Amino acid sequence: MDFAKLLKPEAVKVLTSASSKKRLLHAISELVSGAYGLDTGHVIESLTAREALGPTGVGHGVALPHARIAGLDHVVGAFVLLDRPVDFDAVDRQPIDIAFGLFAPENAGVEHLKALALVSRTLRDSAIRAKLRANPDPATLYAILAETQNSQAA
Repeated sequence: MDFAKLLKPEAVKVLTSASSKKRLLHAISELVSGAYGLDTGHVIESLTAREALGPTGVGHGVALPHARIAGLDHVVGAFVLLDRPVDFDAVDRQPIDIAFGLFAPENAGVEHLKALALVSRTLRDSAIRAKLRANPDPATLYAILAETQNSQAA
């Protein structure tokens, strides 16, 4: 599993208007819908249902909202950098400004877990988080994530 298979450049965005967790989930749903041709309503419904099971804010200003989506044939992702942090009910009770949404086929097993592990491992790195936060340009953000994968593989 690598970022090139998981994330399209058009699924990376800097958000200036997310003022709440709910608005952020809507923005992620619209982004992933536009990039991968998914139904926005179904995506937001799936994300909201998953969040009801327990928040996906993992700490250090990072959230990993994820859901299973009917009709997908492989795991896809969307990356969002927020210009202002929002409360996301994170485990460390800190607001988040980095969100990586993961969307898997309904029957995905190992592939979903590998993608979640890749994203989690990458965003756990404080140097990578600092790089992402310092570069509010979608093309640069995509390049940082793709470069990260290459340097981790080396």
